[in-house]
Amino acid sequence: MGELERVRGGMGTLQQKLQAITATAKSDDGFITAVVGPRGQLIRLDIDARIYRRPDSRQLAQSITKTIQAASADAMKQVTDACKPFMAESDVQAHLAFDLQGMTHKLDSELGLLAVDAEQEKEQR
Repeated sequence: MGELERVRGGMGTLQQKLQAITATAKSDDGFITAVVGPRGQLIRLDIDARIYRRPDSRQLAQSITKTIQAASADAMKQVTDACKPFMAESDVQAHLAFDLQGMTHKLDSELGLLAVDAEQEKEQR
């Protein structure tokens, strides 16, 4: 019960911490800066005007994509680190990856264990 109270007590703080997470990444050439939120959603994209000296739309798109992906990966790491005191890293990763099958399987397993515990408790009475 003490563990449950500790987790419940820290959830408000965790929620605030998660909502405040941002991550920033720069492109290899330094011309592109991406800022993302805790879910990897793009908050801001800055493109230095010097990028137009070499107009190549395909290269620009690849650089933007790579920069946003780097910022998103950093945000996901920050979220995982913030959640570690409250849940297993594998659970956080499954949630972030939208691994619904894995999360459902884990929940089914945990519910099965609860049912076994309840049955054993019933038999002991």
